[in-house]
This record gives sequence, C-alpha cells and structure tokens, in this order.
Amino acid sequence: MSEPAPRQEAPTAIERVFYPGREEDWGRKALLAPLEVLAWGYGAGVRLRGALYDAGLLRGERVEGLRVISVGNLNVGGTGKTPAVLYLAELLVREGKRVGILTRGYGRGSKAPVTFTGAGPLPSVEEAGDEPLLLARRCPEARLLVGADRRMLARRARDEFGLEVVLLDDGFQHRKLARDEDVVVVDEAVGFGNGRMLPRGPLREPLSGLNRATLFWVRAATTPGRALPLHGAPRVRTRYRPTAWVDPSGALHPPEALSGQPVLALAGLARPGGFLRTLGELGTDVRGTAFFPDHHRFSERELHEVGARAASLGARVVTTEKDLVRLPGGFETWTVRLGVEVLEGESHLRRALGLG
Repeated sequence: MSEPAPRQEAPTAIERVFYPGREEDWGRKALLAPLEVLAWGYGAGVRLRGALYDAGLLRGERVEGLRVISVGNLNVGGTGKTPAVLYLAELLVREGKRVGILTRGYGRGSKAPVTFTGAGPLPSVEEAGDEPLLLARRCPEARLLVGADRRMLARRARDEFGLEVVLLDDGFQHRKLARDEDVVVVDEAVGFGNGRMLPRGPLREPLSGLNRATLFWVRAATTPGRALPLHGAPRVRTRYRPTAWVDPSGALHPPEALSGQPVLALAGLARPGGFLRTLGELGTDVRGTAFFPDHHRFSERELHEVGARAASLGARVVTTEKDLVRLPGGFETWTVRLGVEVLEGESHLRRALGLG
C-alpha cells in the first residue's frame, strides 16, 4: 500500500489575496513575495517621479543652442545600447557635426568629471569607465564628457567646446536634462522580459514609459520574436553583425579568420548569450566560457586562471570590445568587432539626428 502524499499547508488569507490561483503554486509564489514588495515600492517611486515630470511640476533643463539626443532603454543592460550610440556618433561625425557623448561612466571608481577624445591621451577605466573608453577609441572625433551632473556637462559641451549636438548615453530615465529626441533601444530577442519592475523583473520603469519615445531603435532578432508594444513613434530596424577580428597586436582580420578554431569566451556582460551567438555566427569552436558580472574588473588571478584553462583546452581567448578596455596590456586575447547595419527606417533616423 503506497504512502499517502505529504500534506501541504494551505495558503493564508494574505497569500490568497496576493497570489490568487492554484493553491499548489502558493509556496513558489510566496518565495517571490519580498521581490514583489520591493518592485511595488520601486515602481511607486518611479511612477510618482514620472507623473511630476509629465505634469510639468518637475522640468528638465534645456541647454539652448545644443541639440540633445537621448539614447536609452527600459531594460537593465544587454539591449545593445553602446553600438547604437557609436553608430549615431559616427554618422553625425561623417555629416560634419561637432559631436559629444554625455555619460555617467557606469562602474568607474572616480566621481570627478572628466572629458577627453580618442585623439588624445585616454584616462584609465577607473577614471572614466569602460563604455566611454570604447566609444572614444572607436570614434576619436567625438568628445566624451563623463560625470554624474549631465546638465553641467551639456553646458560645457556648448560653452567650452562649441559642440552642436550631444548624445545623452543611457538617458531615457535622466529627465533632469531636456532633450530634443528620445531614442529607445529594444532588442527583439530579449523584449521586456516578464514585464515586471526591478527587482522582480528587468524594467526600470513601466512599459507605459515607451509613450515618451520619439524613435524606437530595434535590434532585429535572427528569428521572428514576440510582438512588442512599440506604438506611436517611428522605428529604425537594425542588425548587429561582426565585421572583424582584432588580434592581440591590434591588427584587423576578416570575420572568418577564426572559423573552425577552438576558443574560450571571456566576458563581463549583463547578457553574454548574445556574445555566444556571435561566436556561433563566426563559426568558432567554443570549448569553454569564462563569464563574469557586467562591468567586472578582472583580477590578475582570474585572468591567470582563464589563460591556463584556455591553454589546457588548446584554445585562444576571445572577448568583446567592451571587455577589452578592462583587460591589462599584455593579456593575449582576440576581440570581436561589431558593426550596425540599418535595415529599415533610415529616413526616420536622419530626422531624429537633425540631418533632414
């Protein structure tokens, strides 16, 4: 005779209110209760702040004579914002514009504002952060202005450096600085996750915030994905593709250079799955991975272990451009260089940039 199934405690009245539905699921849902409470509190604060701006009770500072284009997203990390900013900066430079990029320099250790271009000496990662250094290296004509007070940076961009247009990096939620355009980056492969607010989900603000967008920059998925709630604003549809390999000496090689070659993938990214997909497109033989948190500062011991593991696998280490700027000189790695191809909506993009 079989043993009776263990008796499950019934959900409390409070649990039934917060987690209606099948009672056998209440235990799993109860584990998420703290996150639900935190997400509710965070969301309430975000909604209140947004409502104050929408009602005009809070206002962003407008820097007259300077075109401000915000490039941001709703998700936390991993949507492809940095390649978008780089593409826009390069396009503006080609059109003869004096361009700046305003960024807080996420992950940097210093709080002092810093400004530089890739044409001159570069600050350290500690001073500037990894993304500003990547942008400066790839677009040396653009001026990087790094700091927490982006209103002050915008005034400096206009008054001190005579810039015409600035890209407000990761600026969708930074409403203290008024902008002419709000470009929102959306990755079709990722979407908006479970649609929940932090920390229960990936969203910085409710999906209703998309109503502020003036242009959607859509990173196309390789396979058709779910329908996304992108309404009201035009879209530019893009594809990210590898354009070259950069070897340890800095020399460029064609995308097929490592096809069939054993590699170990090293990255500190919010969503490293995209990097793995890129390595698959390049035809590499991924023997192993060494993944760390986003913006991770690699220690000497960690890199020694990565190098030893790659050697034991008979593989070379490969990484991303964003991670490369956090690696010490002399560490042997090949780097994937990504480019952006505009598939649809180029006229919308040029309008948003003020290029006619």
